[in-house]
Amino acid sequence: MAEFVSVEVADQIATIRLDRPKMNALNGQAQREIDEAARLVDADSQVQAVILYGGEKVFAAGVDIKEMADMSYADMSTHSRTLQACFTSVSQIGKPVIAAITGYALGGGCELALCADFRVAGESAKLGQPEILLGLIPGAGGSQRLPRLIGPARAKDLIFTGRHVPAAEALALGLVDRVVPDEQVYTAALEWAATFVGGPAVALRAAKQAVDQGLEVDLDTGLEIERLQFSGLFATEDARIGMRAFMDKARPKFTGE
Repeated sequence: MAEFVSVEVADQIATIRLDRPKMNALNGQAQREIDEAARLVDADSQVQAVILYGGEKVFAAGVDIKEMADMSYADMSTHSRTLQACFTSVSQIGKPVIAAITGYALGGGCELALCADFRVAGESAKLGQPEILLGLIPGAGGSQRLPRLIGPARAKDLIFTGRHVPAAEALALGLVDRVVPDEQVYTAALEWAATFVGGPAVALRAAKQAVDQGLEVDLDTGLEIERLQFSGLFATEDARIGMRAFMDKARPKFTGE
């Protein structure tokens, strides 16, 4: 039984819930539990969308500095692989993932939110990559995922200064996708996640892989990734259901097969 990370599934939506008082600092155990939770929801065919949530007060204030403070270079050269691997597992969940951000999402917390497909933030939320203020740089994907999301110059501004970005600015930067009243964050994420339930699960996974993998390669290679994913979907029952429903002017009832 995990101590700091739980998975709750209702109506085919899984919520990966962080719960390590007071600020959801992501120590090594929490990182391993996030990895396990991500793999669990990815493998569960009954789950069609995922929410990352830290609770009503805080998303995650970062990686546990107290745990890292006495680590040597040799220690961190090993641990950093585990750190990145847990976030990569979240980014590779083959279903729509929405981060529901309340309070602080800083450092590792911001990096975890970057692993989601979409981000909903409360009006008083603050995001940022303050590692530079510790004489460090982001180590769980921030220097790579952030510029891919908001562009290199804007990412450098946040990484070089370590400043905390309020929700309204985060929305303008493209760092979050929606801003809602604090008390509505989880509900808004749940409503968004519900729009994917009943959809063509195999096609959604293919779409996510095509976009994410395409961002890492040149255009010609990306087009080939798209072509292979597109062609492969013609072997699915959902594609037959969808195209037949279109021709019959009916609403498709996808099976996820």
